[in-house]
Amino acid sequence: MLAKGVTLCATLNRVRSAITKGPVVQSAMNKGHITVTAQAKITQRYIVQEAHSPDAIRDVQRLRHRAFFGRPGIDQDRFDTACRHFAVRDQRNGAVVGGFRALVLANGAQAAQSSYSAQFYDLAPLAVIQKPLLELGRVCVEPDTTDPDVLRLAWGALAQIVNQLDVALIFGCSSFAGADATRHSAALSRLNARHLGPAALRPKIKSADAVALPLIEGAQNTPLPPLLRTYLMMGGWVGDHAVQDTQMQTTHIFTALEIDAIPENRRRLLMAWQG
Repeated sequence: MLAKGVTLCATLNRVRSAITKGPVVQSAMNKGHITVTAQAKITQRYIVQEAHSPDAIRDVQRLRHRAFFGRPGIDQDRFDTACRHFAVRDQRNGAVVGGFRALVLANGAQAAQSSYSAQFYDLAPLAVIQKPLLELGRVCVEPDTTDPDVLRLAWGALAQIVNQLDVALIFGCSSFAGADATRHSAALSRLNARHLGPAALRPKIKSADAVALPLIEGAQNTPLPPLLRTYLMMGGWVGDHAVQDTQMQTTHIFTALEIDAIPENRRRLLMAWQG
């Protein structure tokens, strides 16, 4: 739910009837027919739109490369064709200043087989979830952009997708810059001490580059990346190990948000971010 009396997991019959035997939900969203209309209420400066055309998707992929690698280029992988792509644009000049991709899986078993995160984490514990899951990926903001409305607007759009597809769990890999986990020991320790998910749902170790989360005294106030902070603010949780990803040059940790567990005040906040 987003607010009292407003159901975030409201069932849409046309979406449920479109779920097939394949790993990805063949829903209105995956066919590109969901309309996301979120707009920053406070400034009216930004708007988020689904990127339908190859050129629009390429704009987001260029932003991804700048954000993750710090130089011009195109960031793309085999999961892009199965995902829906969203761009946050500055309405003053049309520039893409934020973006993300979304992959909807029919249930937890399919997420364990066919998601991006499943390359790095054993997601078999998620198989108990029988409703759709949404993998949030490649969340990025233009490096020179510091306006928090960009990320807020992206979350507002994401809330609309969750609402329309009856998603039970949002998950993904939350990243720290650099593939050396020791650089982030304090932050990982904070996560270990305060934000571990339920043991029954936490992923098992799969990657050879997995590292256990440390536990260091005095790390409770260590800063966290914006995406991860938002997950946790909404009531999200993390797994018990991180992965050093040399391809993306990041250290990432499995992160999840159970929709039914979002606190009431945070649901109202998500509604506000939808515009």
